[in-house]
Amino acid sequence: MNALGVTRSLSGQAWRWRRPQSEEKLGTALLDELLLGRGVSPHELDRYRNPTLRDLLPNPSQFRDMDAAAERIADAVQAHETVAIFGDYDVDGATSSALLVLLLRQLGIEALVHIPDRQAEGYGPNLPALLALKARGASLIVTVDCGAQAFEPLAGAREAGLDVVVVDHHQCAAALPLCHALVNPNRLDEGETGLSHGHVAAVGMAFLLGVALVRTLRGRGFFDARPEPKLIELLDLVALGTVADVAKLHGLNRAFVTQGLKVMAGRRNIGLLALAEAARLTKPPTCRDLGFALGPRINAGGRVGRADLGVRLLTTTDPEEARAIAGELDRLNEERRGIEQVVLDEAMAQALAREGDPVVTVAAEGWHPGVIGIVAGRIKERFGKPAFVIAVGEDGIGKGSGRSIGGVDLGAAVLAAREEGHAAGGGGHAMAAGVTLAPGSVPAFRDYLSGRLAEDVAKATANRALVLDTMCAPRGIGGSLCDSLDQAGPYGVGWPQPRVAAGEARLLRVGVVGNGHVRGIASGADGASFKWIAFRAADTPLGAALLAMPGDTKLWLAGTVHRDTWNGGEAAELHLEDAALA
Repeated sequence: MNALGVTRSLSGQAWRWRRPQSEEKLGTALLDELLLGRGVSPHELDRYRNPTLRDLLPNPSQFRDMDAAAERIADAVQAHETVAIFGDYDVDGATSSALLVLLLRQLGIEALVHIPDRQAEGYGPNLPALLALKARGASLIVTVDCGAQAFEPLAGAREAGLDVVVVDHHQCAAALPLCHALVNPNRLDEGETGLSHGHVAAVGMAFLLGVALVRTLRGRGFFDARPEPKLIELLDLVALGTVADVAKLHGLNRAFVTQGLKVMAGRRNIGLLALAEAARLTKPPTCRDLGFALGPRINAGGRVGRADLGVRLLTTTDPEEARAIAGELDRLNEERRGIEQVVLDEAMAQALAREGDPVVTVAAEGWHPGVIGIVAGRIKERFGKPAFVIAVGEDGIGKGSGRSIGGVDLGAAVLAAREEGHAAGGGGHAMAAGVTLAPGSVPAFRDYLSGRLAEDVAKATANRALVLDTMCAPRGIGGSLCDSLDQAGPYGVGWPQPRVAAGEARLLRVGVVGNGHVRGIASGADGASFKWIAFRAADTPLGAALLAMPGDTKLWLAGTVHRDTWNGGEAAELHLEDAALA
């Protein structure tokens, strides 16, 4: 049954309730209704009202190779070996690397760190960098957020006498690279616990390794004469990496983010504090701030600046250095925005010509590889389909980044393309993937993806509908509603922000602001009014309909409700996603 009788909205879709309306719901508290609508069973409500590590943290030993990894790192700690961390240039990689650096520092080891340059080295371990770390004295290298597909580099490292522990979460092939241990919940030979945690980001897996490492050292008596590290204090990094990597926020990830935000509010990490100041965040960060304010700034170093800036910021003990790095990341983020807009305009023009493809794949020379993932996400949002954006270098080699929709596993498709010779390299997970293409192979890769994923995309989009959680009168759009909705947070991928339908309402004022946003004020029969904004909607069917809507038309307006931080108090605004005639 359609919600509010809407079978075709202004954007052309039906509306439906997340949970079917019934008499039994009349007595259900809003918090429990939101939890039940997100798949929580009635007997688990208590556990999910306040997710904690005590309730949701698994025994790390249940993951393959976890104990072997912990034992090897414990050996290195006790023998005072030189340990190196090889990370990735995104937020998950930076936070994973920083977490292990800070933990090892508390254990008496100052680890070496290498974050590869996106353009010069590309993604993942490369043998020259591994050998350079060995030349600096490293006998053990721990890769984080990378390594699951690094067959040749890790084989070379073993031949050179290096021990390598891989901590990753990207999808694995049946064969695994040669290394001392490979910790990854997405190994094909994982057990039940591992498979149930395939949504955990690399920083979450690094935290679990930290738990296993501390437990191993405790069993060896290492802490008889020294204090144990306070692992809980590292959860701010886990929360940031989890949210920024768009990991699904259910199960263990909910506890990571919920507790991590509490740690972050304590302002212990001076790098995060400096970054929050650079981002003009005056209150303790929210989940949304992690994804839209802090994460993009750390990412900017790997996209258009120095790849190691994020790790340096998160591990420094010098407040002055922290402020300097945070300021540089803020500047680079602004530079990234400009580059992104140029690539987005050109990519969107191509995408419009290919919107009939199951997977919208666009490519061009000269596009900056540091922004193609963001642009792919924008194209995915615009067309509601998976998207791949490929930057072709002067040598003809294509570096691509893709973003997917629910029900379409992009990472598995890229691995298959690699195995069948349509891609030179690549991998990822269900919702995001990267690829390397040989010169001239973009058309073949595009055709392969579309052919392989056409049926999945058709199924995922066949019953497209806007899913609503609740409804209210215009007077209900306020701070108290925000407080009620926040109780079921944090929200993100896999645990969506509640959608509210407000109405019936008329549009008092509508206009275009900023970068194509449509903004207005709505008024209801109850005499109340509220502000709303539809981001990047000016050139969409929804935006066009709103701009042309007669002022006396009664509408239902649907979207997510957020506090109006400019005015404070009880003011709130609706981030509009759709509208329908009442």
